[in-house]
Amino acid sequence: MGRWFGAVATAFALLAANGVAAAQTAFPSKPVHIFVPYAAGGAVDILARTLGEVVSRQWGQTVVVENRPGAGGVVASQALTASPPDGYSLIVVASGHATNPFLYPKLPYDTFKDFTPISLLASSPNFLLVRADSPFKTLGDVIAQAKAKPGSLSFAHAGLGTSTHLSGELLKNLGQIDLEAIPYKGGAPAINDLLGGQIPLSFNNGPESVGQVQAGTVRALAVTTASRAPFLPDVPSIGESVPGYDTEVWWGLLGPGGMPRDLVEKLNKDFVTALNTEAVKERLNELGAYPIGSSPKAFDTKIRADYEKWGPIIRAAGIRAE
Repeated sequence: MGRWFGAVATAFALLAANGVAAAQTAFPSKPVHIFVPYAAGGAVDILARTLGEVVSRQWGQTVVVENRPGAGGVVASQALTASPPDGYSLIVVASGHATNPFLYPKLPYDTFKDFTPISLLASSPNFLLVRADSPFKTLGDVIAQAKAKPGSLSFAHAGLGTSTHLSGELLKNLGQIDLEAIPYKGGAPAINDLLGGQIPLSFNNGPESVGQVQAGTVRALAVTTASRAPFLPDVPSIGESVPGYDTEVWWGLLGPGGMPRDLVEKLNKDFVTALNTEAVKERLNELGAYPIGSSPKAFDTKIRADYEKWGPIIRAAGIRAE
């Protein structure tokens, strides 16, 4: 009898110990930090904070969004790679993450080895804009003048190597036309000069463009994605005039390199669930963006595909970060 009681006591002790261990290792057991590589108020920041609020409620744990702008995302990315791969430090990156190796030849990290893809979260088309009273009514008008008078047209963009800059370079490359790229310190100043008549064309992202288009202050000649945007169905895609043209700005969630597979799967599941809530969908729609919520593998494939796609174009245009 004594042995039986001893065995039962030992079994209960083991169960209790296992329960304590599980409680100690349950994720998350403390605040999770999400780095944002850009200043507060932009699309990446809004997406990170919106998702953070939803996931925080799911977890019953605080999500802290940290803005660490600088060097096109390099500052925040370097901070992430210095963090342990335990899921408590994450980053929401934009599509520039895949092209930074070409813009910054001496990155302090490896774009592939030092990060763990978790999910491609969302994407948005860029827009080719003109002033409302512009003589250019279609993309065809722009291409016709660019071919008839090479170098006579210029386009504004949000800075060297940004998705809006690369959208213009891809049009030059595939459309075989000569346009001068004029860098600005962000999309808002570019639109201001477009409205002021200082520049005839501007490539801008969705959050900057949709409200202006709907207000009638600018006219969208085209979107940069292969298909038209459902929230502006009357605006054609550049691909309708330039075969093979397709690009967008995307946002995705990464962790430090070497994260355990089960933790990656949990984070993927929780953030994809958050993306599919009505609150997040509505916020993305306001930004002119679409939720995606891919698998980790699909996100890794997307990063590598963009790396291969943009490398030759960036080299051909001789683009280097400021």
